[in-house]
Amino acid sequence: MTYLDRLCEVRSEYADRTESRGVYLTFDDGPDPLCTPDVLDVLAEHRVPATFFVIGAYAADQPKLIRRMIAEGHEVANHTMTHPDLSRCELTEVQYEILAASRVIKMACPQAALRHMRAPYGMWSEEVLTTSARAGLAALHWSVDPRDWSRPGVNAIVDVVLASVRPGAIVLLHDGCPPEELGRATHARVRDQTVLALSHLIPALHGRGFSIRSLPQPH
Repeated sequence: MTYLDRLCEVRSEYADRTESRGVYLTFDDGPDPLCTPDVLDVLAEHRVPATFFVIGAYAADQPKLIRRMIAEGHEVANHTMTHPDLSRCELTEVQYEILAASRVIKMACPQAALRHMRAPYGMWSEEVLTTSARAGLAALHWSVDPRDWSRPGVNAIVDVVLASVRPGAIVLLHDGCPPEELGRATHARVRDQTVLALSHLIPALHGRGFSIRSLPQPH
């Protein structure tokens, strides 16, 4: 099987063959003690689930947030240990990044059912796909990216999602920053636009007849 064949294994949306018009919210680069609780509060207020692709080093520091995610019905998934560009890593480093992150998440919350992995920056490689599969993790990309990490403004985040979303869409948002970016902005405000956008986005999606759902079981 060629790399291009393997790349087809990376899911960027789920075909919705039902009447539910399901869409899926995902958050990368947390948990962050200043941002993630606000995201969780908004999700709880609207009673919708999400999937959090967490960085292992952060999960080790914030086990209570990992446990809160699980307790409130969200999924926790693997976003590597330290958020490197895995396409530039040797196989041993790829294996460490993925396997160590899974171990840390399980240590924080043994009840976590790890099902998915997302490569930092969306940079997939043969080594990443093979290591993820052997670890029992399905590779998950996204189909809607409002680039909230760049702080384009609350309205811009909402508008991009609403303009791009369709049944089965996987929406990429962020509840934290990778380690190398933490010093570039006032930390307490790093994801304030995302939190506010989320509070507008959820009712707007519902108003358009979409159902925000948990990710299906990988096949």
